[in-house]
Amino acid sequence: MNKKKLLTNSFFFKELSDELVSRIADITYTKTYQKGEIIFSEGRSITGFYLVSQGQIKIYKSSLKGKEQIIYVLGPGEPFGLTPLFHNKIYPATAASMTPSTVLFFPKTEFLAMTSTYPPLALGMLAGLSKRLCMFSTKIGDLALKEVPQRLIAHLIYLSEQQKRTDRVLLDMPKSQLACLLGTSPENLSRIFAYLTREGLIRVQGNMIILLKYNELQKYK
Repeated sequence: MNKKKLLTNSFFFKELSDELVSRIADITYTKTYQKGEIIFSEGRSITGFYLVSQGQIKIYKSSLKGKEQIIYVLGPGEPFGLTPLFHNKIYPATAASMTPSTVLFFPKTEFLAMTSTYPPLALGMLAGLSKRLCMFSTKIGDLALKEVPQRLIAHLIYLSEQQKRTDRVLLDMPKSQLACLLGTSPENLSRIFAYLTREGLIRVQGNMIILLKYNELQKYK
């Protein structure tokens, strides 16, 4: 893993000078996790934040009854565990690896010292946090205002844009995890896939979703 390349490809650090990126890389170190392994738990004291190098990480909250709501699913180049870094002492949610994953860890004390020394770094973090806040606001709006079929269609359109395909997409997580992300049950998600199939909008082939009427789907999102 090339730390500098990973940092410059992340929207949090890509505008920084080469010298500053090198200094940031010097304080980080690599951690690896197996599928399903907890990276940090909700309520634990914050020790730093992370950046995905390889794999897929989910950020989620759990109810007292064990029901899981996924907030984010993150891939290479995306940071996590960052929100409470400047204003809190605990992680507000749990992070776990969905696949075998490698991440960069940024120790809290060293990183905060750098933000005081290098104003461009602090400004970059502010811009990145603002972007994350917009994403979170969209997520809350989707859960509150959209029905589950609309949420699923919006996710399929998002995948089509990420994968640069309008004819088919590959689901980026198991359907059970997708149900958690969309705020529904696996059984209800299966019914919605079946409904969209009957309507002639999609065809399901395992984790491959054939988008039969892409333009029609865009009207539903």
